Amino acid sequence: MIDHDAFRSVLGRFASGVTVVTSLDEEGKDHGMTVSAFCSLSLDPPLVLVCIDHSASMFDSLATANEFIVNILSERQEPLARRFSGPHPNRFDRIGYTRSASGIAILDDVLGYLECKRIAAHEGGDHCIYVGQVEDASSSEGRPLLYYRGGYAQLER
Repeated sequence: MIDHDAFRSVLGRFASGVTVVTSLDEEGKDHGMTVSAFCSLSLDPPLVLVCIDHSASMFDSLATANEFIVNILSERQEPLARRFSGPHPNRFDRIGYTRSASGIAILDDVLGYLECKRIAAHEGGDHCIYVGQVEDASSSEGRPLLYYRGGYAQLER
């Protein structure tokens, strides 16, 4: 079996986009965290997946949520990515966002968002893979924030 450090080193060479996934818990409290383990799954029906570590702050919220939003960050939103990946006591304080029809936070100035209905959850090692059917989406122009080799990067074109 491959060594843990070697595995991380190889995976670090795969650049990925950076998202913040948001949801509401059963009491209606906002939850959100930075997620780079996100991808499209199907065009018909429109499905995406996000992978959340069992120890993540948002794990319990997504395990019970019927809906979640994937906010795709722009290159100017690195501070937001850091805020939602760290131990900030209230990640939503003093940031701009609007509410979806279901009440979930859509962060301001993102490149796009996908509002999803959770249709499945699958265990995968130390993570859970959540499958969402996209119910609504919006996009805008700009460049993405990337995660590469353990740090944030911008697209050079």
